[in-house]
Amino acid sequence: MSVHTLASPALSRRSLLRGSALFAGGAALSGLPFGRMAFAHDVAESWPALAALADKYVASRKLANLFLTFGWGASEDHPHTVGGGTLALGKPTTVDVDSLYRIYSMSKPITGMATMILIDEGKLGLDQPVHEILPAFRDMQVLIDPEGPLEDVVPATQPITIRMLLTHTSGLGYQIISKGPLQKAYNELGLVGGRVSRLPIPGIEPVTPAPGLAEWADRLATLPLMYQPATKWSYSCSIDLLGRVIEVASGMPFETFLKQRIFDPCGMTSTWMQVPASEAHRLTDNYGIVGGTPFPIDPAANSVFLDPPEVPAGGGGLVSSPKDYDRFLRMLLGYGRLDGRFIMSEEAVRVGTSNLLPASVDTSGSWVAGEGHGAGGRVSGSSFGWGGAAGTLGAVDFGLGLRSCLWTQYMPSEAYPIRDEFLAAMQSDLEAMRAKKMAA
Repeated sequence: MSVHTLASPALSRRSLLRGSALFAGGAALSGLPFGRMAFAHDVAESWPALAALADKYVASRKLANLFLTFGWGASEDHPHTVGGGTLALGKPTTVDVDSLYRIYSMSKPITGMATMILIDEGKLGLDQPVHEILPAFRDMQVLIDPEGPLEDVVPATQPITIRMLLTHTSGLGYQIISKGPLQKAYNELGLVGGRVSRLPIPGIEPVTPAPGLAEWADRLATLPLMYQPATKWSYSCSIDLLGRVIEVASGMPFETFLKQRIFDPCGMTSTWMQVPASEAHRLTDNYGIVGGTPFPIDPAANSVFLDPPEVPAGGGGLVSSPKDYDRFLRMLLGYGRLDGRFIMSEEAVRVGTSNLLPASVDTSGSWVAGEGHGAGGRVSGSSFGWGGAAGTLGAVDFGLGLRSCLWTQYMPSEAYPIRDEFLAAMQSDLEAMRAKKMAA
């Protein structure tokens, strides 16, 4: 079935950069002399700048909702909230921690940690060549010009490794990043990384996805790389490919592995590639922003996420709730431990949230210049996390002992400066908390 995917000129490098910009702000505040704080569940009074930001966007009807969640330490068993709004403009149902959001690339840290579980168990190696798991990737070719003819290639000078897939340094392209003949080939072969809508959307090319993750991976192996492996940081479909690696290494379907090894043990009961029809009433509408005006591009009642995905995309395919994602972040903040049990080992979390970039990689001019990248997420100081194409953000700051998320639904994410404003407001509120604590 033909669906509208993320092949969109509107989803620019800038919008995706904004998706990962969160983590510099939190890291700059790491080590402040305050720890866990006892707040009421609604903590707007403690985060006044963030509360004002949420109110500004919701009250002006620029967005249906802007909902923020926070938690201190790994022992607090629920997130505190700021902001709100409704599931859709003009509808009365308010958002809460159980509302459902398309998290897009916030799926990447989840897939990254799934990979770390298998590395910890010895079923994968961090520096293992991918072709040992997926033989089709043994003899890769590399474009001389990333935007040039597909026939103008040279052999790869080294094999792609699991580390390179985790850190976007494999040289692979991406449907939403590649240009020229390579992007055309991605679309023609159905190498999708996420879904947007059933509706025709101006500027988004309809693409028929490959029939399943195994076929998706086989087709990907036939195309050249954009760059030589381990030479350049370039946002890529590598986390989607890890979904297939996980299938082969674990011996179970990718979605089954996520459910059995992460979602069920973490108590994440509202995270899926396909939203059950019985839960559609919790799903937000997703909006496109044109000229500052929102219009629905994926209404909940007819959402493409009610259908099973042709390709379960580990890099951008999940829907989740604020409560669920907070539990995932809480598990990371607890170094693998949640509610008294280990979901994954402390070492796997410590390695996965550390800088895993190969030493040979040039990050100059990239989104992570001067910073690092771990297992599917940006590493900046003591922070780890990532953002999604529909405006969501999620991170843990190990120095502050803070887990935080921003929840909203609109595309492209640079249509509003929310993410920059969020960073500034969060930093302002955290500094005010520090000053108050020191004055006490």
